[in-house]
Amino acid sequence: MTDTTLPARVTATDAALALIARLVRDHGPVLFHQSGGCCDGSAPMCFPRGEFLVGGSDVKLGEIGGAPFYMSESQFEYWQHTQLIIDVVPGNGGMFSMERATGLRFLTRSRLFSDAEADRLAAHPPQRATVDFP
Repeated sequence: MTDTTLPARVTATDAALALIARLVRDHGPVLFHQSGGCCDGSAPMCFPRGEFLVGGSDVKLGEIGGAPFYMSESQFEYWQHTQLIIDVVPGNGGMFSMERATGLRFLTRSRLFSDAEADRLAAHPPQRATVDFP
């Protein structure tokens, strides 16, 4: 029997899941957007849900710790063959990211999908973000 389940486009380490749970406990629901560079480099940015508006050019890669994870569609073109693995390391998070005050920061690690995984995922592109105004 062939495994037909889709691999996750984004996952998180136990340490990242613990920090997400802490942020949700302290601040309420959150969401992630993979930064494409600029001020904070290329980092996963964590925001209170409703305070960062995703747009029609963003795609939802999945969820980690119950938090939706988005990336711009143009950046996804570069990352589509890669599984993002969100981890936590000591240091200051991005200046706009919620974890900054914790002394920890989210970090994106990655691995290439196998050819079989990439083929299965190609048939199931990520969904475009829907714009919800609070």
